[in-house]
Amino acid sequence: MLGCGLRRAEVAGLVIQDLQQREEHWVFADLLGKGGHVRTVPVPFWIAAALHTWMAEANIADGPIFRAINKAGRIAARGFSPKVIWGVVKQACSACNLGNVAPHDLRRTCARLCHERGGELEQIQFLLGHVSVQTTERYLGCKQRLRNAVNDSIGIGPDPLSPAGSTPPAVA
Repeated sequence: MLGCGLRRAEVAGLVIQDLQQREEHWVFADLLGKGGHVRTVPVPFWIAAALHTWMAEANIADGPIFRAINKAGRIAARGFSPKVIWGVVKQACSACNLGNVAPHDLRRTCARLCHERGGELEQIQFLLGHVSVQTTERYLGCKQRLRNAVNDSIGIGPDPLSPAGSTPPAVA
């Protein structure tokens, strides 16, 4: 959830066949998300490696990726429900002294980490499956910065070091 920005229901619905290679990169292909929207989600290398290790160790060749393990060490045939995933996240975060962390917080954190590392807003929108860029902006807490305006550095106009470039025009 943290590395791919997935929702609980999307994680619960993941099956082995969703994990594919496209353009030399592991992805969860053609996921059905909120509102019936379909998207393909890139899977970071470290997640793909962990998933492949889990599937090999658990001898999972088809069906749900995430499954319960009973006290005898047997792996269930069925996957988790979104409610179970909620409990797993809450328990794991509590064990790490992270306090009141909800599963959707991991999704928002994924978006913010991508943005902080230079990820383009449009690509983060694709990753999360947002129809509206405004939703992605809310996740990121985007605010317009006027002091260092993004269009100051597009490289058009007079040389900023020349005397003519130092005086702003009266009309934009």
